[in-house]
Amino acid sequence: MKFFTLLLVTLSFSVFALPTQFIKVNEFELEYEIAGSGKHVVLLEAGGRSAMTDWDPVFSQITEKATVIRYSRVGNGNSTQIKRHFTSRDYADHASELLKKLNIAEPVILVAHSYGGSVARDFAAAYPEKVKALLLLDPSSEHDVDILRAINLEQGNLEIAQIKLDDMKDGMSNQYLDFWSKRPLPDYPQIKAMPTTVIVSVKKVENPTNLFFTDQGRKLWGEHWHSWAAAFPQGRAVLTEQSGHYVQFDEPQLVVQELTRLVEQLD
Repeated sequence: MKFFTLLLVTLSFSVFALPTQFIKVNEFELEYEIAGSGKHVVLLEAGGRSAMTDWDPVFSQITEKATVIRYSRVGNGNSTQIKRHFTSRDYADHASELLKKLNIAEPVILVAHSYGGSVARDFAAAYPEKVKALLLLDPSSEHDVDILRAINLEQGNLEIAQIKLDDMKDGMSNQYLDFWSKRPLPDYPQIKAMPTTVIVSVKKVENPTNLFFTDQGRKLWGEHWHSWAAAFPQGRAVLTEQSGHYVQFDEPQLVVQELTRLVEQLD
C-alpha cells in the first residue's frame, strides 16, 4: 500500500510539474520550469539580475490556479552566462521565442517584478496577441529620474549620475541605462486594453539612501503608477505600505489575491 501511494504521488507530480529544464532560445540555454494545470497560462518575469527562484514564495500557490512557467533570462540563474548588453525589448523577444519553443499558442497572463516590468511592457506592446492580462509588482519605470529631479533637481542629477556609475561597475548595464535611455518606454495606448494590475510599494523608509525613497519620493511613485493603471479601462493600482520592493516575499498572499482577481476577470 505504501508503495502504491508513493507511486500515485510520483505520477501526480509528473503530470502537473516538471523539474527545472533547459531549452535553447536563439543561441542561449535558458533554465525554466513548468508546473500546474488549468485553462490559463501564467508567465513569470523576474527582476533585474534575478533568477527564476525569485518566484519561490508564490510559485506553488499560483500553480494551483493555472499552468505556470518561470525561467531565468540569459545571464541570470543557471541560464547562459554572457557579458553582453541586452535591452528590455531583447528580453521580450527571448520570452516570445521561449513560449514558441514550449508550444504555448494561447495568450498568457504576464506577471513581472521590478525590471521584469519593463520587459513585460515591451512584450505586451510588441506581441499583443500573446498576452491577455498584466500583473506588475513594483515595476521599474523610465520616470524614476523624473521623481528624483522633481524633489531636488541638483541632488537628483547627482544621484542619477552615481546610480549609472554603479550600474556600469562591471563594464555593462542591463538595467538603468537601458530603460532610462528610452523616452518613453512602450506605454498605453501602445499596449492594448486588457486587465492590468500594478502592485506598488509606497512603504516609508527610515533612512532613505536617495531621494527616491524619501516620503515625497514614495508619494510620487504611488501617484505615477496609479495614473498609469487608470489609463486602462480595466486597470487597477494597489498601493501597499506593508511591502518593500520584493512584494512577492513580503506579501505573497497579496500577489496571489490580485492574480486571482485577474483570472476571475478573464473567466
